[in-house]
Amino acid sequence: MNEHASTLGEVARLAGVSKATASRAINGRSKVSAKAQTAVLDAVRQLGYTPNGTARSLVTRRTGSVAVILPESDERIFSDPFFARMLHLVSRSLREHDLQLVLLLAEPGDEEERLLKYLRGRYVDGAIVASHHRDDRLAEHLSDLALPCVFIGRPWLGSERVSYVDSDNAAAARHAVRVLLDAGRRRIATIAGPRDMRAGHDRLEGWRHELADAGLDTDLVAYGDFTEAGGAEACASLLDATGDIDGIFAASDLMAQGAMRELAARGIRVPDDVSIVGYDDLGVAEHTRPPLTTLHNPIGSMVTEAVRLLIEAIAEGGRGAPRRVVFVPELVRRASV
Repeated sequence: MNEHASTLGEVARLAGVSKATASRAINGRSKVSAKAQTAVLDAVRQLGYTPNGTARSLVTRRTGSVAVILPESDERIFSDPFFARMLHLVSRSLREHDLQLVLLLAEPGDEEERLLKYLRGRYVDGAIVASHHRDDRLAEHLSDLALPCVFIGRPWLGSERVSYVDSDNAAAARHAVRVLLDAGRRRIATIAGPRDMRAGHDRLEGWRHELADAGLDTDLVAYGDFTEAGGAEACASLLDATGDIDGIFAASDLMAQGAMRELAARGIRVPDDVSIVGYDDLGVAEHTRPPLTTLHNPIGSMVTEAVRLLIEAIAEGGRGAPRRVVFVPELVRRASV
């Protein structure tokens, strides 16, 4: 065992290569011959060399870390399958690029200020933001910081200043309504998502426009919070207000599940009396009774593209033009229509 810390120069001398070549080989970069790569790795093992991450970061100005920012309560993050799936996919994708995930949770107010202070310190190379709200202004803040970032979902404010990936929520909602119309439903309600979230807003607008085009009422609206309990409560308010609903588009599968529970409690059969279509297809829809027809939220493709765009932005030093990619959700037919 060496009694002193080995240096990169010692590794290079033992391997018979330049320090630049030794550095490229240790960091897994291209333009290093197989012979030189083997010689450097052998020298590293013989000398017990450990790269100095702090010194390397001072040269490259890179931390090797990416923040995932979720401006939500921890209760919602750890109970909603969307977040579990998204975090799993982001973590796996970042590992493939040898990047570390740093999870940052911040609700508006003091927590958001602490978040921005952390980001100003450049402890991460970039950020992925998901589940943002109308008033959080994160797109504007991150743009002002010139921190490379990509949003999963189009932000309310500042969308022209940042890159984002999104699903076509309005088009998907219109598709859901057409499915209900094709099933002969004419009193079609919606359980909309939160008013301050772009996804909830866009899905509501798609539902409204498709019904208006069909010459049908667009007043059967109740708002939920993307949770099962919220869906049950919204469904109850719809049923209490009118007794002739024959179709429901729920803006998330969890809310659809809550609605189906409320319908069952009142002796209303799905799909005999009321047909229902959800949105997400992240594991809930297969287990409802009956299994739920839903729109597949392409979160896997969105995460892959978000990570790709972020890595490009980091390589460009955040100086590239914002990029936008929109995916089209696909209908998954089951037994609720």
